[in-house]
Amino acid sequence: MDTAFLQDLMVFVTLIVSIGCFTGIIITFIKRRGKAFSTPEMLARLNEISDRLGRLENSTDATALEVERISEAQRFTAKVLAERNSAPKLPERKSVTPH
Repeated sequence: MDTAFLQDLMVFVTLIVSIGCFTGIIITFIKRRGKAFSTPEMLARLNEISDRLGRLENSTDATALEVERISEAQRFTAKVLAERNSAPKLPERKSVTPH
């Protein structure tokens, strides 16, 4: 057989074996890492984080609602002030009261 063919064959076999070993290492790492997230301590921490995020979401919603109320009140006040300034003024009456 040709030596170039044998070298190419050895490189191919080495590459396939390396890929197989690397895949096995990655799968083992993923399996072990998955077990670390299922400990009771980790689950308790995740539940605490979930509760905190829920409270944060509620407070953000409440803040957004209050900001909307404030902006609506500001629009109403600006409208009333604009109407007040554009309304015709009544002529001043100079009334003479009998004494």
